[in-house]
Amino acid sequence: MGTPTGRWVVTAAALGSGLTLLDGTVVNVALRTIGEDLDASLAQLQWINNGYLLTLASLILLGGSLGDRYGRRRLFVVGTVWFAVASVLCGLAPTAETLVVARLLQGVGGGLLTPGSLAMIQGAFVREDRAPAIGAWSGFGGIAAAVGPFLGGALIDLASWRWIFLVNLPVAVVTVWIAVWHVPETRSATPRERFDVPGAALAMLALGGVTYALVQWGGAAAPVAAGVGMAAGAAFVLVESRAREPMMPLGLFGDRVFSAANAMTLLVYAALGAVLFFLVLQLQTVAGWSPLAAGVATLPITVCMLLLASRGGRLGVRIGPRIPMTVGPVVMGVATALLLRVDLDTSYWLDVLPGLTLFGLGLALMVAPLTATVLAAAPDEQAGIASGVNNAVARSGTLLAVAALPPAVGLSGMEYADPTALAAAYSSAMVACAALLVLGGAVSWLTVPSGILRNDSAEAPP
Repeated sequence: MGTPTGRWVVTAAALGSGLTLLDGTVVNVALRTIGEDLDASLAQLQWINNGYLLTLASLILLGGSLGDRYGRRRLFVVGTVWFAVASVLCGLAPTAETLVVARLLQGVGGGLLTPGSLAMIQGAFVREDRAPAIGAWSGFGGIAAAVGPFLGGALIDLASWRWIFLVNLPVAVVTVWIAVWHVPETRSATPRERFDVPGAALAMLALGGVTYALVQWGGAAAPVAAGVGMAAGAAFVLVESRAREPMMPLGLFGDRVFSAANAMTLLVYAALGAVLFFLVLQLQTVAGWSPLAAGVATLPITVCMLLLASRGGRLGVRIGPRIPMTVGPVVMGVATALLLRVDLDTSYWLDVLPGLTLFGLGLALMVAPLTATVLAAAPDEQAGIASGVNNAVARSGTLLAVAALPPAVGLSGMEYADPTALAAAYSSAMVACAALLVLGGAVSWLTVPSGILRNDSAEAPP
């Protein structure tokens, strides 16, 4: 950690992963403005949000395997360049349809870049310095997530929503320069002989089909898309069970704790994504806040994560994961219920800050024990794959929730710009999210035992 090379590796990895985290926090803030500028329907806004998650969740495991085989730095650089080019396409998009395609391409870059950022640290650092390096990487990533809402809101208010994408270009140039000139190349000593391209394609088709059916629910093509998605999902399971080197080894799910932790992840991150999606729209459309004010309003969640997530990990080591993984989601559910007070006459200090602070506290309590539980439930030689599976499950949960909830609560077309229609839908969505969070806590209480955490995996959440 004390060497110049070590510092360069952490800097490059943090900048790269910060790009993906930044886009994850700024796009929600910009959706209302993008909709007005491009005359986009709610379904198109959902795809602007979900297109990125779809390709990222589908390719993140394949991206890790490619890096092990062809070089982690090389794939990191390719992913960063791809992400930057796609970001420029997003920033220049003349129509909503073009922006959706560009976001899909951006997710491909993220699927190559995201696993590479952590893999570079794992491969470059000696064993005893990996934990501090990962901790520093996590901290810098948290700062990027914290800056996102403020930066995005400021760019939208002072310039244009297009700059939330174009600002990625100079950051990517610096990242690539550092990686090429200062980061050593590493590869796995036992790389995979084959890449599970059919598995990745089927995963994308399954998620894409189901997402399309949920977004376009009631449309003529929705049943066909749902059928294609479910058939692709079944084929994915079949291919993974027979592949010599599967992208997602199904044997991992034979462990009850691993399966339970991922089920809980799906529920909690579905609610997390939907809460932020609806809250930012509610603050802008119903309460009349600017994009900057709506973005900055979400900062308490990130501040709680920065200050308390590692302490949540240490608490999980001391008392076991069951209580943090149960209490955390339940606290988040209570906080979501408090956010029902956000309406036309909203006060930030009375109606927004308490709920979001409580939400952040619950998330900080839960995240590190969840990560450590997933890693501890998998064999050591499959820890990287286990972490990647959990990451993909979390992003898939957000993807499916943002697709399913708007039509489920009666929101469609251009109604996201109608304060009356959005206010009614918002209340129903928050109740549904609170229920998902409480259900996630119940799953943890019933299925996750105590005393399985390892001290080396609980300090820094991904």
